[in-house]
Amino acid sequence: MKILIAADGSACTKRLLAFIAAHDEWLGPQHRYTVLHCVPAIPHRAAAFVGKPQVQALYRDDAETVLRPIRTFLNRHLQGVAFVHRVGSPGSTIAKFASERRFDLVMMGTHGHGAMAGLVMGSVATKVMSLCRTPVLLVR
Repeated sequence: MKILIAADGSACTKRLLAFIAAHDEWLGPQHRYTVLHCVPAIPHRAAAFVGKPQVQALYRDDAETVLRPIRTFLNRHLQGVAFVHRVGSPGSTIAKFASERRFDLVMMGTHGHGAMAGLVMGSVATKVMSLCRTPVLLVR
């Protein structure tokens, strides 16, 4: 199974990783994992002022700060995990990435605030589920 892990480095991501590690059925060579971190875009005017090389370096550094501990953890449990980052709004970026790369499953942690909080505050998980044709497994 080709699985996309959407990761933001929060406690929700840590719970998701612990869930994977604690369940043997998610470990092993039958699954291929990709971890995706979405970096928020810098406003256009600020990016133009700073310059493209500095902006790209900022995006890389932000992604590496989140992905480094995840890489360390997953490398203890899984082989051949791919780590990528994309710039953009997390919900739509995750859904688009999952569709373009034809993943079989998207896994992500969620705060679990419930439907009402999701309506009021918005939720990356809610957005992914509404935009994504790929099945989504949420770990709370």
